[in-house]
Amino acid sequence: MGERPNGEFSAERLHINILEQVLGSGGSGSLLHSYHRSFNGFVAKLTNDDAHKLANMEGIVSVFPNQMKQLHTTRSWDFMGLSKNVTRTNLESSIIIGMLDTGIWPESESFNDEGFGPPPKKWKGICQGSSNFTCNNKIIGARYYKADKNFHPADIQSPRDSEGHGSHTSSIAAGALVHKASLSGLASGLARGGVPSARIAVYKICWADGCSDADILAAFDDAIADGVDVISLSVGGSFAIDYFSDSIAIGAFHSMKNGILTSNSAGNSGPQLASITNVSPWSLSVAASTIDRKFFTEVKLGNGEIYKGTSINTVELKHNLYPLIYGGDAPNTKKGYDSSESRYCSEDSLDKALVEGKIVLCDSVNSGEGPLAAGAVGAIMQYYLDSAFNFPLPVSCLGSDDGTDVSTYLNTTRKPKANILKSIEEKDEQAPYVISFSSRGPNPITYDILKPDLTAPGVDILAAWSQGTTVTGYEGDNRIVPYNILSGTSMSCPHATAAAAYIKSFNPTWSPAAIKSALMTTAVPLSLETNTDAEFAFGSGHLVPSSALDPGLIYDAGEIDYVKFLCGQGYDTETVRLVTGDRSKCSDSINGTAWDLNYPSFALSATPGKSTRRVFHRTVTNVGSGVSIYKATVKAPPGLEIEVRPNLLGFKAIGEMKSFIVKVKAKIDGNNITNMMLSGSLIWDDGLHQVRSPVVAFALEEE
Repeated sequence: MGERPNGEFSAERLHINILEQVLGSGGSGSLLHSYHRSFNGFVAKLTNDDAHKLANMEGIVSVFPNQMKQLHTTRSWDFMGLSKNVTRTNLESSIIIGMLDTGIWPESESFNDEGFGPPPKKWKGICQGSSNFTCNNKIIGARYYKADKNFHPADIQSPRDSEGHGSHTSSIAAGALVHKASLSGLASGLARGGVPSARIAVYKICWADGCSDADILAAFDDAIADGVDVISLSVGGSFAIDYFSDSIAIGAFHSMKNGILTSNSAGNSGPQLASITNVSPWSLSVAASTIDRKFFTEVKLGNGEIYKGTSINTVELKHNLYPLIYGGDAPNTKKGYDSSESRYCSEDSLDKALVEGKIVLCDSVNSGEGPLAAGAVGAIMQYYLDSAFNFPLPVSCLGSDDGTDVSTYLNTTRKPKANILKSIEEKDEQAPYVISFSSRGPNPITYDILKPDLTAPGVDILAAWSQGTTVTGYEGDNRIVPYNILSGTSMSCPHATAAAAYIKSFNPTWSPAAIKSALMTTAVPLSLETNTDAEFAFGSGHLVPSSALDPGLIYDAGEIDYVKFLCGQGYDTETVRLVTGDRSKCSDSINGTAWDLNYPSFALSATPGKSTRRVFHRTVTNVGSGVSIYKATVKAPPGLEIEVRPNLLGFKAIGEMKSFIVKVKAKIDGNNITNMMLSGSLIWDDGLHQVRSPVVAFALEEE
C-alpha cells in the first residue's frame, strides 16, 4: 500500500484507471474497495495472470492475494502490578484504542459509559449503526468490513460481536470496573481493563470464515484517519516472507507514520521455533505467559481414586458416578469407523447407542464435539495440556501416567464408573512463564531483529463475552454467559495495548518507538529454567506497565530509520518512495543494516562452530532525571563477548541524546536450543533507572 497523494483526489477513479490498463473497459467491475483516507491502494478481483501484469506496472508497490487470517485466542492486571489504584492522569479518558477484531457486545457491563463525557474533540470516526447496534461515550465509534459480501448464517451484519473474541480483547484493554464477574463462579472477582477510562473504537474485520487482508487494510485506513491513539490487533496469518506482502505489517507501517503504535499478537503456533507471525520492527509483537492462577478438573473413579486434569469445566453433573467406556470400544461402524479411529473420539466416530449417558475415555484431546454429539455426559482425554480450555461438555485432560491408570481401571473393572467434577482454581507458584502454544522466534524475515518483543498475561484470562454466542460456540453448547475465560496471544496483545495507552496518557507526544522502548526496557526477563526457549519465547521479558512509566532512557526511531532499515533489507528506491510518499532514496547513506536500527534489543545470528562479530549502533534519549550519569553493565555467558563504547553516558537535560556502539562476538557450538543460543544483556544504570536490553546470539544450521 502506497502513500496517499497530497490534496484532493478521486481514489476510485485513479484505481479504475490502473485496472483498465490491465483489464480494459472491464476494470471498474473488478474494483471491490479503494483505500484512500490514510494510504493509497485497492482490492480487486483478478486472475493470476492479471495480478502478475499489475505487479509489473510502474507505480505498484506490491500485489498479493486476499488471504484469510485467524484470531489468536482479571486478576492479570494486579499480577502485573497495575492495581486499580495506580497513578493515572485525566488524559486517559482522551485516549482512543482502535480494536480490530470480531466487533463488540455493547450491552456488556464492561462497556458501560456511566461517568464518561462526550468523545474527545480529536475523534473523526463514525458509529456505523444499525437496528441492533448503538455506540455510547465508552464505545465512541464502530465500523464493520466484508469486502467479499459473503456472510455466514452466524454472522451479524453490524459491528455487533457474534464470536465473543472482540468483546473479550476490548474489555482486557479498556473495560470498565465490574464487580463479582465470573464464568459460572470460576475466577470470581473484579474484572477491569488496563485503562478503564479510555475510549474504544471498534473495527469489525473478523467473521465466521476468518479475517481477510482486504478488510484488515480497510480498517487500518479508517482507524488512522479517525484519530485513534493505539491499534490492537489479535490476528495473524501464515508465516510472512516479506514485510510488504503482509497486510498487518503494511497497515502498521502507515499507523507508525501517523504516530500510532500497533500492538500485535505473536501467534499460537508454539513451541515451534520461527513460528511467530507478526514481526515488523515498527509494531509491538506480544507473546503469552501465565498468571499465578491455574484451573484443574478432577476425575473421580468408582474405586475412589481421584486424578487431577486440566480444563475449564463449569458443569456439575447431576449424579455421583456415570458408566465409563473407552472410545475404542464404541466405533460408529454404520458410518465406516473402526476402533483405530473411534479411540480418538473425533466427530461421527462414536456409536451413540454405546456412548449415550456415559463418560468416554479418549486417547487424544479434541474439541469435545464428537463425544457431545454421541450423547456422552463427559470425556476424559489422555493428553497433557499446560493450559486449560473450555469444552462443550465436562472434560478433563490427563497426563499419560494418570491416563494409563484410568485405562487400567476401566479394563480391570466389570462395571467401571467415573465422574468429572467442576473445575477448581489453584495458585501457580511458577508463574509467570511463557505457555507452550505461544509462537516463538527467531524473526523469520529478519533474523537479527529479535521477536517477540515481550510477553504479557495470556492464559486463563476472564473478560467480557458476547451473548450472541455460547461459551465455546459449538453446536450443543447452550451456555450463554457475560464473561468467559480464554487463553491465547489474543489475550496477551490487549494487555500490551493497554500498557501502551497508559504510557501515552502520560506522554502524549511520545512516538510509537518511544512507547515500545519504554515497555521493552523495563520488562523483567523470565527464568531460563521454566522458559527453555529463552528470548525466543519472551523477548525482552514480562511486561511491567508501572515501571514503563519512568524508563529513564528510550531508544527512539521514526520513519526515516525504518526506511534505512528497509533499504538495507533489499527494497529499492522506487518501492520505498511509493510506500513513504516522499523523496526517500536508498543510497550508501540511506542503507542501514538490521544492527543499526535503533531497536531496544540486540540479536545476532551466527553459524554453528564459527566465530561471528557484529557492531551495533544505538542512540538513547534521556526522559528520566535532567542531570544523570548512566553506567553500562553487561552480562554474558561463556561464548558471548559484549563490549560497550563509551560505557558511561552523561546527560545534562531531558531530551538530550547520546550515541554508543555495542561490539558483540559469539561462537556457538551445539545442536539444540539450550546450547544453540547465548543470552546476555546490557543495562544502563544511573542508580535510579535500569534500562535493560537483551543481547542474544543464536546459531542457524547452514542449508
